Amino acid sequence: MKTVINFGVALAMLGCGDDPAGLPASTEAAVSDYTALVHANYEDAVTAAMELQAANAALVADASDATLQAAKDAWLDARPTYLQTEVFRFYDGPIDGDDGDPEGRINAWPMDESTVDYVDGVDDSGRIADESFTIDEESLASGNGEGGDTDVTLGWHPIEFLLWGQDLTAPSERMPGQRPFTDYSTADHADRRGEYLLATNAILVADLQAVADEWAPDQDNYRQHLLDAPPGDVLQKILTGMIVLSGFETGGERLQAALDAGDQEEEHSCFSDNTKVDMVEDVRGVQNVWLGRYRRRDGSMVTGTGIETVVRELNPSLADDLTARIQTSLDLAEALENPFDLEIQPDNAAGNARVQALIDSLRMQEQLLSQVFVDLGFSVPSPE
Repeated sequence: MKTVINFGVALAMLGCGDDPAGLPASTEAAVSDYTALVHANYEDAVTAAMELQAANAALVADASDATLQAAKDAWLDARPTYLQTEVFRFYDGPIDGDDGDPEGRINAWPMDESTVDYVDGVDDSGRIADESFTIDEESLASGNGEGGDTDVTLGWHPIEFLLWGQDLTAPSERMPGQRPFTDYSTADHADRRGEYLLATNAILVADLQAVADEWAPDQDNYRQHLLDAPPGDVLQKILTGMIVLSGFETGGERLQAALDAGDQEEEHSCFSDNTKVDMVEDVRGVQNVWLGRYRRRDGSMVTGTGIETVVRELNPSLADDLTARIQTSLDLAEALENPFDLEIQPDNAAGNARVQALIDSLRMQEQLLSQVFVDLGFSVPSPE
């Protein structure tokens, strides 16, 4: 379930082991402040997932239009906080273990929804309809990816599907999936559907908490490992997360692939029509790390030395270019129109142009961030 970086750049970055003398004086402060920012962001992601868990429990206990909408609202409210953490991926930290977990249990996609619940034309598909399948946390965890990469049993997107259902409306109708609340009351397998929803949400909370714990202060954990490591090694990791999320993941896997296909099944949050938010918050996560700031869910700010300060000591012009480019990417993401599946339709020239403009900006952002890597004196072997 782990994202495979097939061009090799990220692994090359992490394999060089360089920590050249003469790093900018702000590097150590930037590394320390980065670990504090990461912890705050993951703490908020845990809180949001717990609020979603409570809303889902209320839905299962007393299904109605109101409780279903409240659960959807909780999912939508929780997503931005998690999406901003995705810049902390791609360097084999706590979120990306050797086997792809726990990220593959948290945010894997695309998802073959028929492995979970009924789909259009097949009323008895999925584990929910299969009475021989025991719905509990152990079974769902062991089944994740069992039938291939799209056999996603856990994480944000199965929860999304269980709240919205398939999006069977035409993109021009600007509507997400229309699952009825009766799926949790009088419909076939309603009890099992509720059990599934609560079990996968419980796993989501536990997985996010485990990652957050690895970034907690004053413990023998991954955060302390980074603080004890050569600052240059850590700076490489931070930059790798920013580079890969900007170009390969957001610009490529999530945007270019969807634009090329012109198919709503290719969009990142295809059940809820929340894909624009996914794009905005991924870019915002990069900006958070660049500027050394993060706005918490309660409105308070975490501020410190960002990577921008490090780069400005090294190359003020490049720092200016990156500050402007990242803001441009954020503005272009905000300029996407909802729903995203309408933006990527082959006959929507204006929508296609908006998506392509964001892709182009993210590719430039990737190139500028890669130049930082080079300017710092880190070796980047050519990809095989």
